[in-house]
Amino acid sequence: MRTRLDHLVTSALQHGSAVPAFTCYDFTTALAVVGAAEEAGRGVILLVAPKTAATPNGLRLMAALRGLADTADVPVAVQLDHASDLKVMVDAVAAGADSVLADGSSLPYKDNIALVVAARALLGPDVVLEAELGGLAGDEDRAFGADQSGVSVAGLTDSSQVEDFVSRTGAELLAVAVGNVHGRYKGEPRLRWDVLQDIAVRTHIPLVLHGASGIPAEELMKAASMNVGKVNFNTELRTGVLATLQEQLPGHRADGENLQSLLGHWNTSARNFAVSALATLTR
Repeated sequence: MRTRLDHLVTSALQHGSAVPAFTCYDFTTALAVVGAAEEAGRGVILLVAPKTAATPNGLRLMAALRGLADTADVPVAVQLDHASDLKVMVDAVAAGADSVLADGSSLPYKDNIALVVAARALLGPDVVLEAELGGLAGDEDRAFGADQSGVSVAGLTDSSQVEDFVSRTGAELLAVAVGNVHGRYKGEPRLRWDVLQDIAVRTHIPLVLHGASGIPAEELMKAASMNVGKVNFNTELRTGVLATLQEQLPGHRADGENLQSLLGHWNTSARNFAVSALATLTR
């Protein structure tokens, strides 16, 4: 069923939980994620990467996810993730996204604010806006850095800027950098809970943790207590699906090129990961 992303997240926080968000490059993964959410009786968020949304087929995928969300038995929101191009934002919303991460985190502070304000002016008040403050290392769509061994943590969110940033952008959710990265970590993940705690006391809007893949479950379980209401997953989901396909492909090729059965294994891998993430974040 359709829901506003901010309402979904706020409701979860009121129950001491966070909502998982999963990047979907395809409809098979989205079906698995929504199936897991329906089984758990919990809401979920479907993410579409900007590189996907910037293509005609990506917008068709967005529209398909909209239809899937609207017919689900649980609340499901559809978000355009990490967008900095205003045209991509407008096209994604027209195709079915109900939320956008207007990501100006790589820009100077004032330009980051200006991007979110411009997005609000273009998209209107009914589209939920997430903004990002602080540099998040890594690549959203690739698991490895240039040295193929993982990425180091980039700059942390400056907590002293949070109140001003939220006030001037009017964002409904705030993505923060507290030691989380996109892709794989170089070494053990070391979340800066002290920085997150300082951010949490400076704003009332829900916080968002990107790059959750690789962070131990016992760490993620603490997120909601610090007002983190949305946690994004991508790398671990992809890794599991690709490993399953690699393992199953030879047998299914030999079995009359049985694509239908192979897609069943894809669905099972993605579904199991989503079930685990929902259980970790739900209280």
